[in-house]
Amino acid sequence: MGQPVTVIEKPTSRPGVVRYDTNRVLSGMGHEYFRSLDDVQGDTPSDLLARRLFERGGIEAVHVNSNVITVHLADGSPPTGIKDLIEDLYTYYRPGVEIEVPDA
Repeated sequence: MGQPVTVIEKPTSRPGVVRYDTNRVLSGMGHEYFRSLDDVQGDTPSDLLARRLFERGGIEAVHVNSNVITVHLADGSPPTGIKDLIEDLYTYYRPGVEIEVPDA
C-alpha cells in the first residue's frame, strides 16, 4: 500500500543518460543534483531516491527536478531495475512487514 508512482522511462540523445517522468513531484520547484552517496544529506523524497539509486550501483549522478529524474549511468551500466525503484518509492506496506496498529 501507499501512493502508486507511475513512471515513464525515456531515452535521451546522450549515451548513458536516461530520463524518468513520474506522476508525483519529488523535489518541488527546485533542482537537486547528486554526484555520489555523500551528496545525500537529508530524508526528502529526492534524497531517498538518490540513496536507493546509488546503493543499486552503476550510477554516476542523479538529477531531480519536480517530477523528472535524470540518471547518468556508469559506463556500460544498463538501466535495469531503476524504473522499479522509482515506482516503489512510496510503497510502505510490503509482504512480511508487520503493520503497526496504534493503541485504541
